[in-house]
Amino acid sequence: MMGTGEFALPTFRSLYETQHEVVGLFTQPDRTGRGHHHHVNPMKSTAEEHGTPVFQPQSVNTEAALSDLRALEADLYVVAAYGQILSAELLEIPRFGAVNLHASLLPRHRGAAPVQFAILTGDAETGVTIFQIDPRLDAGPVLGVVSTPVGPAETAGELESRLAELTVPLARTVIDQIDTGSAEKSLQDVSLVTRAPRFRKDFGAIDWSRSAVEIERHIRAMQPWPKAFTFLCRPEHPAIRLIAISARPCESADGEKQGQITVAEGERLIVNTGQGGLELLTLRPEGKGDMSAAEFLHGHPVGAESRLTADPAGG
Repeated sequence: MMGTGEFALPTFRSLYETQHEVVGLFTQPDRTGRGHHHHVNPMKSTAEEHGTPVFQPQSVNTEAALSDLRALEADLYVVAAYGQILSAELLEIPRFGAVNLHASLLPRHRGAAPVQFAILTGDAETGVTIFQIDPRLDAGPVLGVVSTPVGPAETAGELESRLAELTVPLARTVIDQIDTGSAEKSLQDVSLVTRAPRFRKDFGAIDWSRSAVEIERHIRAMQPWPKAFTFLCRPEHPAIRLIAISARPCESADGEKQGQITVAEGERLIVNTGQGGLELLTLRPEGKGDMSAAEFLHGHPVGAESRLTADPAGG
């Protein structure tokens, strides 16, 4: 198995319940966060619980890593959320090659952030594709697919957790088919390819010129990381960085500027967008916990000249 993220964990655990032998785990090197605290890698912990050798090279394509892989003599590499590109030399080592568990309906959303882009683009349906890895990015022949509707209020984190569980029976079926020689391959339609590049922290900034529907999807797609954020700019007050946790589109007042707060009373906080209004339901001011719009307004009076903007200078 080659994997690091939470998406890979359910399938990895399930492999120990099959007739197949897990001979090793390749996972990303341990990370140290703020305060020098080590982040727990659940893939590594699972492997250690089963006495499975763990390898954590900075690059899986070095001669030392390739030597370790050859020594394991695995028939198949199962890859999920590993975060490294596999070289052609590496892919030639196992007799059945390598398969990738990808959280989209390929060829849609090739890349590192397929779950987030499924929500960003408003897909009604997504799923998991298992494909044979070749040197091209997410372009190999498909071995199995499972699909599911995208919930109207589902965040990227929630959707990824569901897809991780849906992957388990599909992965077990495909691995068994590879073992028995009954796996069927189908080529991807290159005319349907879309890209889902890796997210950066600045992707979280809310662009109030977009429509309310797009911004609401943006808020869900940015959870759990990097989170959608904006700045509340009020006359005579320093800007406040806000994380938007949940919202819903609604009607807006005519003639108001994008990012202008049109309603800020009682339990309602409504912002004008490029098309329609967006009611912010749950917010997180910087350094504080989640709070409802009513709780936020109780401690932060918002007047007619208040705006939400992408930068603290109010531009």
